[in-house]
Amino acid sequence: MKAGIVGLPNVGKSTLFNCLSNAKAQSANFPFCTIEPNIGVVNVPDARIEKLEELVKPERVQMATVDIVDIAGLVKGASKGEGLGNQFLGNIRECNAIIHVLRCFDNDNIVHVDGNVNPIRDKETIDIELQLKDLENVEKRLEKVNRAAKTGNKEAQTEKALLDRIRETLLQAKSARIVVPQNNDEEVLMEGFQLITAKPVLYVCNVDENSAVSGNKYVDQVRELVKDEDAEVIILSVGAEADITELESYEERQVFLEDMGLTEPGASVLIRAAYKLLKQQTYFTAGVKEVRAWTINIGATAPQAAGVIHTDFEKGFIRAEVIAYEDFVHYGSEAKCKEAGKFKVEGKEYVVKDGDVMHFRFNV
Repeated sequence: MKAGIVGLPNVGKSTLFNCLSNAKAQSANFPFCTIEPNIGVVNVPDARIEKLEELVKPERVQMATVDIVDIAGLVKGASKGEGLGNQFLGNIRECNAIIHVLRCFDNDNIVHVDGNVNPIRDKETIDIELQLKDLENVEKRLEKVNRAAKTGNKEAQTEKALLDRIRETLLQAKSARIVVPQNNDEEVLMEGFQLITAKPVLYVCNVDENSAVSGNKYVDQVRELVKDEDAEVIILSVGAEADITELESYEERQVFLEDMGLTEPGASVLIRAAYKLLKQQTYFTAGVKEVRAWTINIGATAPQAAGVIHTDFEKGFIRAEVIAYEDFVHYGSEAKCKEAGKFKVEGKEYVVKDGDVMHFRFNV
């Protein structure tokens, strides 16, 4: 599961990616490893794993991760191949969610590609290019499905009805994500279309340092514009985040943050938001060898969660032993949770909750 950072040139997109790529931007145990020039595997900040480490005192700790992709800057005409348009659209199609960076600061030394700062126009520039590309793909699909629908093919008629609704939405300069599938068949079709504007999105308003806590007039404009999109808006001073990464010690970074009125780096807030946007959640395994956060889809069952550790765990699943995170922390150990009756045994139908501390029994 990958979240792609998109934006016009010179909005702070690559600087943000570079901040995420520097472990010092987080804390001492937040490694970041680049597996391709523009893809990073970033640890998800989670205070719960630090608490588990404190209680269990394991030999090692492994945090949950999220893949962040730095995607080539977009320009007008990208849907027709202008600039790096084809590369941009290809990369973004491979992502599962979009982190849209908008420039919300004034600085005469940083040239804006369109001459002046206007996040509303910038957002519309990217939206239109993505919508045009989706419209092109929808119309191609409609050409094929129309013939089958005319013959009375029920599946084709279902697909045509959904494509018609999406096409109408795109023609109104709106994104496909606002088209709500009416049943399971439409949900499956929607996922199969792989439309760019159907992907979930969050907006990052890149502001000056003085606006990092409460935003500014540009942020207010963005919030008003996206209020009906069911999308999160994050305020981030990318320049200040870059300065934080240059500081050597954790203490120095904390002093810098306090001076700005922040309790943690904005990058940490962004990473957690991206994790949530990808509909991911965490369960833990906690033993003396290792305390580890495991990433699963929201709604995953116990066998599916076990399969993240090893496919054999899912195939031979017998049961899951589960302690709620709050109970583990309250009582301090697995043994004390058992004594207090907070140790549960769950079967194949159990839907894992975020923060569950789990152990699996299996037989292969």
